[in-house]
Amino acid sequence: MPTIIMGKLASKIDGSIRGKAMTFLQKLSIDDATPGLHVEPIHHSTDPRVRTGRVDEFWRAVMFRLDGEGETHYVIHGIWPHDDAIAIAQRVRLKVNPINGLPQIEEIEPAPAPAPVPPVPATTAEPLFARLGHERTDLVERLGLPEEVVARALTALDEDGILDLAQRHDGWIGSILVDLAAGDAIDAIVRRMQLEKAATSGDDDADVLESLKRPAAALQYAFIDDQEELRRVIEGGDFSAWRIFLHPEQRRYVDRVYSGPFRLSGGAGTGKTVVLLHRARALARRSPDARIVLTTFTTNLAEALGDSLTQLDPRAPQSKTLGQPGVYVTGVDALASAVLRTAGRGLVPAMREVLGEERTTPMARTAPTQWREVVESTGTVLPHELANETFLAAEYANVVLPNKVHDEVGYMRVRRPGRGVALDRTKRRAVWALIEAYRSRCRADGSLDFTEAAVVAAAHLTAAGGPPADHVLVDEGQDLSPAHWLLLRAVVGEHPDDLFVAEDSHQRIYGTRVVLGRYGVAIVGRSQRLTLNYRTTAQNLHYAMTILAGGQYVDLQDEPESTGYRSARTGPAPVVETVDSLAEETAAVVRHVQIWLDAGDPEENVAVLVPDRYHRDRVATALTEAGIDARAVDRDRPPAGRVPVLTMHRAKGTEFSKVVLAVGKPSPAETERLAKLEPSERADAELRSRSLTYVAATRARDELVVIQRRTTAP
Repeated sequence: MPTIIMGKLASKIDGSIRGKAMTFLQKLSIDDATPGLHVEPIHHSTDPRVRTGRVDEFWRAVMFRLDGEGETHYVIHGIWPHDDAIAIAQRVRLKVNPINGLPQIEEIEPAPAPAPVPPVPATTAEPLFARLGHERTDLVERLGLPEEVVARALTALDEDGILDLAQRHDGWIGSILVDLAAGDAIDAIVRRMQLEKAATSGDDDADVLESLKRPAAALQYAFIDDQEELRRVIEGGDFSAWRIFLHPEQRRYVDRVYSGPFRLSGGAGTGKTVVLLHRARALARRSPDARIVLTTFTTNLAEALGDSLTQLDPRAPQSKTLGQPGVYVTGVDALASAVLRTAGRGLVPAMREVLGEERTTPMARTAPTQWREVVESTGTVLPHELANETFLAAEYANVVLPNKVHDEVGYMRVRRPGRGVALDRTKRRAVWALIEAYRSRCRADGSLDFTEAAVVAAAHLTAAGGPPADHVLVDEGQDLSPAHWLLLRAVVGEHPDDLFVAEDSHQRIYGTRVVLGRYGVAIVGRSQRLTLNYRTTAQNLHYAMTILAGGQYVDLQDEPESTGYRSARTGPAPVVETVDSLAEETAAVVRHVQIWLDAGDPEENVAVLVPDRYHRDRVATALTEAGIDARAVDRDRPPAGRVPVLTMHRAKGTEFSKVVLAVGKPSPAETERLAKLEPSERADAELRSRSLTYVAATRARDELVVIQRRTTAP
């Protein structure tokens, strides 16, 4: 049975023939002599290993046959109309790059007819690579870039010119060009891409196969293990190609063994979640009995993780029960509930340890309005900057619960690192009075709030011993609270490969800043950062980064978070339209969506993102009244065949080809709420607001339209 090696170009199959392509490749992977495939060599071809195969009467596959390692391999180059396929097959050649040992397909172009040379426009601008100090010799002789690519790159005046060139040479060539345009040093690129001179064995086919297994080759080629994986690659197409073809840096984090907790940071679209999914599968393959928890902040994100893991590998074992072998995918609050459900009466000591009291119905959750009701019904001497639900809930979650404070005496003594506002003894007593009133209400209900549940679950596991997981993988770690980290630390215990955390402080839209080291998660140098954005075009990424400009972001290790992200893709600049009213905003949204749909974009590839549920429902209704099949998305998944309308919070973890972002403006009630916050709390809330808009803007892969309202109408 031949092995299929799918090229990235070949994965971008026209939707109209995907079914036929799937049938052809399935048959090829079973028996390349199957009647009807017509796998044939091409006369007068540049590479004698090239073959074509019949997909149907009109379409032909172009591929290379390699006979090595005791079996036949087919490297699928692409599918084209019959005549085009024959012409391409005659002039392509698969070889090993002698400088860096990577596979390379050369296309020998036919000699062009003489044509007049167009005049070169006069310019005094210095090419980008010259300004960056990149020299032709290094590009060719150290990185192995083809001469014709280097010639074009050395004349590009700016980053856009390099990105255009990179997109025409997708794979390791394009990735190196993007790194060079960002100013990376040659030595750094060589290390990152793991480039080294090719070793020759005297067997050309064996040498090519070896090159296809190099880490950087995974950017462009994927070995297909079985029919199901073949189907996923073909049906995923370009939209999911970046999930399949991993950068060598991503692959390193998938397979490596770490002596303790590891943190992987990176901006939106840099592939952190993809690394987590591949790592979950790798851990399960490494040890079938391993108990793996894959978790994140919200239930919607957890469901998306589970779906993505299934898409990556339906055979990856997903457990439905905490503590069982396989990958247990869950939201972090649901994880706490799973621990509490199995504890029974064992929860009583844990509740007493954390709260100093017992709750009668610990599986019930306290209503989120309780803090507000406590503030409104309890007299206090605190100023309004402190006597509000934002400050009190944060104080409770970040100070009281992690330190298991039971009474006023304990609260007067406890340290409050990172809280941003000092409290003298009088204010501490007043704060504790409100906290005690809150606990009294919860005690009457017999319930735990979500934060209490996580800390109680952690205390129970610590006392019980025998953590229920061998590995914990965390997505969107920047949104988790101290209680969540105490829980995760207790769920997995301390040993090699215990915690793997993906986070981006620029995407923190929930909660307050957290420093992992305070909650038993010691990274101690085991931290890396991804910088290459695979999802968003350079133009959309640039717009998104301007939203963050000037903000002071700190990561989970209490270090300033930098940006410096780059994109491997290019596209049109975002369209920013300013309107004067909500009615104009809604009309603009409908108009832009209609333009895309009229141009042939599928409804599910176009999304509208709005600030809140009120705007979501209003826009969904307006789209429907305009004859557009739209749906307001809440907890359910974005539907097929309809334009999804989501709040910016709900859009976390999603991506769409084209997005209309209606940024809106704060309501009078929200403006009043922010004004009442203590200055450090208000600054943090404003930072999260920026992050939310950044998250929303980076949901667009290809095109972004931003509708903004004037603060004051003219």
